[in-house]
Amino acid sequence: MDTRRALLDALADGPVSGPALSDDLGVSRTAIWKAVEELRESGFAIESTAAGYVAPDDPGYCGPGIEFGLDAPYTVEYHDSLSSTNNRARELAIDGSDGVAVVTDEQTGGRGRLNREWIAPSGGVWLSLATRPVAPASRAPLFTLAAAVATVDACRAVGLDAHIKWPNDVLVGSDREDPAADATVDGDAENAEAANRDADARGRGGRKLAGILTEMEGEADRVSWLVVGVGLNANVDAAALPPGATSLAAELDTTVDRRRAAVTLLDRFHALAGTTDRMDRVLPAWRERASTLGRRVRVDTADGPVVGTAVDVEPPGALVIDTPEGSRRVHAGDCEHLRSTDT
Repeated sequence: MDTRRALLDALADGPVSGPALSDDLGVSRTAIWKAVEELRESGFAIESTAAGYVAPDDPGYCGPGIEFGLDAPYTVEYHDSLSSTNNRARELAIDGSDGVAVVTDEQTGGRGRLNREWIAPSGGVWLSLATRPVAPASRAPLFTLAAAVATVDACRAVGLDAHIKWPNDVLVGSDREDPAADATVDGDAENAEAANRDADARGRGGRKLAGILTEMEGEADRVSWLVVGVGLNANVDAAALPPGATSLAAELDTTVDRRRAAVTLLDRFHALAGTTDRMDRVLPAWRERASTLGRRVRVDTADGPVVGTAVDVEPPGALVIDTPEGSRRVHAGDCEHLRSTDT
């Protein structure tokens, strides 16, 4: 463990003196002082008191701020602005880095699936984790599902009950009813506006909070490197987002703690997929948070649409759909939640 991370871990237990840190970490007093100054320059405002160094009351949304209290053994590389966290994480992974989370306040060239534009202004949780897991390439989809679970738990940690639409869309709300019509009848303009956002999300299974993009390189028997990118609309104005999308702040009507969301996301991902022996936990956790299972769905695949009832998800992430022609296993495609009147 590097001196910075060891210092952050020590500060989590309360005031600690320079000499004690030097002895505990086996480094010089000068190395401790340099680490403290580097943390301060990064936005983590350590105080010097008679009792020793003290962590700030507000660790801040910065690299050391996110690492502070983080159980997962990840290093955080923080930027005020970056074109793409995935691009940067991919560079690090190719160069041999393992366990580095690239985080930025704003992303100017973000992209989603199929190279779709991803709007990522200041205020979101935009991060990509570069890892080198010991796993066969066939298990790679499990890392994407683990990221979806971790993102849902990050939303719930700040107070919003999110859920997953297969395979990895993180949503809030439901498309089972038509709230727009009810709001119009009631004559409530504010509720009607919110309901119209619901209507824009119809078929998506709810309003979209986050997107996940996974990239990897490897051979059949092993993954050389993996990058898991998450874009979570945290403190973002919902009006700036595409139709059908929303943010944590818009849904909760308050600013959320981005640091807590990022820490929860990274810790939960590591708990599920940080080591190969943990990956059997991914599918059960995904099922518990999924809104797709039990729903009538339409999945547009390369071989045509599959329509039926989603009944399960099987390794390494295939959706099992009961259709009039029998059970189908779908590995990839655009999933739409259907209402009783849809075909």
